[in-house]
Amino acid sequence: MGHAMRAGVSVTGLGATTPLGGDVASTWAGMLEGRSGIGLIEEDWAEGLPVRIAGRMRVDPAGVLGRVRARRLDRCQQAALVAAHEAWADAGAPGVDPERLAVVIGTGVGGVLTTLAQDDLLEASGARKISPHTVPMLMPNGPAAVVSIEFGAKGGAHTPVSACASGAEAIAMGLDLIRLGRADVVIAGGAEACVHPLTLAGFAQAKALSARNDAPREASRPFDAGRDGFVLGEGAALVVLEREAFAAARGARAHATLAGAGVTSDAHHITAADSGGQVRAIRLALASAGLDALDVGHVNAHATSTPTGDLTEARSITEALGTHPAVTATKSMTGHLCGAAGSMGAIAAILAIRDGAIPATRNLDDLDPEVKLDVVTGRPRHGRWAAAVANSFGFGGHNASLAFTAAS
Repeated sequence: MGHAMRAGVSVTGLGATTPLGGDVASTWAGMLEGRSGIGLIEEDWAEGLPVRIAGRMRVDPAGVLGRVRARRLDRCQQAALVAAHEAWADAGAPGVDPERLAVVIGTGVGGVLTTLAQDDLLEASGARKISPHTVPMLMPNGPAAVVSIEFGAKGGAHTPVSACASGAEAIAMGLDLIRLGRADVVIAGGAEACVHPLTLAGFAQAKALSARNDAPREASRPFDAGRDGFVLGEGAALVVLEREAFAAARGARAHATLAGAGVTSDAHHITAADSGGQVRAIRLALASAGLDALDVGHVNAHATSTPTGDLTEARSITEALGTHPAVTATKSMTGHLCGAAGSMGAIAAILAIRDGAIPATRNLDDLDPEVKLDVVTGRPRHGRWAAAVANSFGFGGHNASLAFTAAS
């Protein structure tokens, strides 16, 4: 692999809004404290659903943006804008040629809340009651579009739609854009807001969700022998990526280096994961970064808390990296942010390297005996790790692994 394809990419900005907090600092503090962002859905529409728990954003993004502006944006677009503003400010608002600034924001379903609400309105009140903003609000490229407009990014606005791997695949694409010389700065990550009766009912019918309605905070339990499904969450998580030389020239501080990425597809089954594709993604990320398995000290696992998914990933990590890395599953606290899950896991991995602390996996009372990994439990693990991998896998057989190293 040529030197250009291994060129360093600095992570200079972080932004997020999640079930643990309205920004990165509060989310990270929540993870290190082992808090849960999962709660019972109190609205009337949840009555009668088999699953009535979810991870809602702790801070309403509409309140942050203001009601007038928020009304023209789907909830996933609102979340993306909030996270983008934080990430951009955190990066020091880079002075970059607009044609060298790109945006890549993935999502699983885009503006599905708008789609369903406007369809209800159409059926109840007729076509003339439909909002003229419906299409810009429902389109999956909406988050990338509104962020590109907000920051004047003319180097491309892209939207990977790869189910739960979307946010991680967006960061991988950002790496490619910089390494290929197409951009100097990229705002990348994922956004999702699809807590709705239809999505909850659909996932529940597929037996994918935890049904622990009586114990919401204990429902998401990755790698635990008693896990019974994931908990649906919502939010956005974005990073600012910069060509290393560009960041250095402006004196930017880097949280970490995005060293490599691996993206594969299983071509196996629409919902069942395949260990072979996951192993290849991890190994491609290492090759892209110029790392060996022994260099990786930490893994932020995709680990959603499903009976088969967690075990498949545990075997993949063991095969690709061995059993030495310290593994955590932060979805135990946030729930599964779907299209934003991969980018949230990436931010957690970045912060673990930067701060020398790996959050403990919540609700892991009885490690599945078939999981042979060093999973961090109880309290955060402190130390120094030169490299970390963040995994993200999605329905459809999408696999994305990101490799981060300490800032140079």
